[in-house]
Amino acid sequence: MLERFDMKKPPRKMKWYLKPLAHLLSAGDVKRHQVKITKTNMEGIKPPFVLLCNHNAFMDFKVATMALGKIHPNYVVAIDGFIGREGLLRNIGCICKRKFTNDIMLVKHLMNVIKRGDVPAIYPEARYSLCGTTAVLPESLGKLLKVLDVPVVTLMCHGHHINAPFWNTADHKVKGLEAELKLLFTKEEVEDYSVEAINEKLKERFWYDDYAWAKNKGNIIKYPKRCLGLHKVLYQCPKCGCEYEMTSTDLELKCNHCGATWYMNEDGTLTSKTGEVIFSHIPDWYEWERKNVRREVLEGRYSSGNLRVKVMSLPNAKRFVDFGYGYMCHDMNGFKVTLDKPYGDEPIEMIKPVSSLYSCHIEYEYLGKYGDLVDLNTLNDTWYIHPVEGKYAVTKMALATEELYLAMQEAKKS
Repeated sequence: MLERFDMKKPPRKMKWYLKPLAHLLSAGDVKRHQVKITKTNMEGIKPPFVLLCNHNAFMDFKVATMALGKIHPNYVVAIDGFIGREGLLRNIGCICKRKFTNDIMLVKHLMNVIKRGDVPAIYPEARYSLCGTTAVLPESLGKLLKVLDVPVVTLMCHGHHINAPFWNTADHKVKGLEAELKLLFTKEEVEDYSVEAINEKLKERFWYDDYAWAKNKGNIIKYPKRCLGLHKVLYQCPKCGCEYEMTSTDLELKCNHCGATWYMNEDGTLTSKTGEVIFSHIPDWYEWERKNVRREVLEGRYSSGNLRVKVMSLPNAKRFVDFGYGYMCHDMNGFKVTLDKPYGDEPIEMIKPVSSLYSCHIEYEYLGKYGDLVDLNTLNDTWYIHPVEGKYAVTKMALATEELYLAMQEAKKS
């Protein structure tokens, strides 16, 4: 039987000797990127409170460290962040979470952090943004804040996606990044507002668009490979409509089916080299893809097909376990992954119905060697599922997961 990560172990306070190190490691990058941190309505605000942050890059944590100063929060971190460094992350105070699961133990940990007078830090989007815009927030967030019953502070960072996009995480050396630490709800407001009102205000606060921000601010991306990897997100050609034929080079995005080609400018916009631009703003292209996926969902014809996949398990933070090969299908019923053969007494399949996932986590070229993949979670395991045959885009699976869930919710209401 595989050893499981101990999710019950209570979160620690950050060890005293790690505090100056955390500041030292963060201050350098914050200074190099000339990050401007502003504070709004934070006068007199002391722990305990909940910190909610948007999520675009690892830089988010460094800016949070500098914005909070002497306050050292307990960050909620996905289990793959603990691989090979569980001891360090526990000593920093991190709380382990398996993505997109309903985890009562996590709520207990957050409550314990609050009770001892500290700050739990949550990234409610639960993944890096794919194109520098807001990822979907969980409906349960407002209810969680009511349970924790303390002030809510938000940290919204701008420019982190432009500097190190999820599809090309190299430091692009963009300067003039911005962040705002702001009190969003007092304790009294958390108590008085309805869950729905809290969620609505959170949606307003978490709206952002890094590409629009960069253009408005005049930020320049001089990185010579700034377009490399963009086809991972923009997988469908807007000129011919063909999927999975997009490729990217250092500065260009191209459809191999029709030959349409775009150049990525230093301000993050796209210029056509072969005719009509169609989309100059990257998030507009991404949302067009979403609308196309939504159409497939509403017409009841969405399916990834039966993809041949390789599956790795992460039962603990020590190492991946090779579960071998199998098949994955993502369709109107949700995800179904079936292994060719069992691994010991482990389950041979992973089934995640539409109702169980409002979103899902994907990776591009995971760890530089595992390719594009989807990871699906239970409370005691995480499967990393990498298609090895056929044409696909994990971005489309992520969009479809959200649109399937939304369609289900709308059907219930009607």
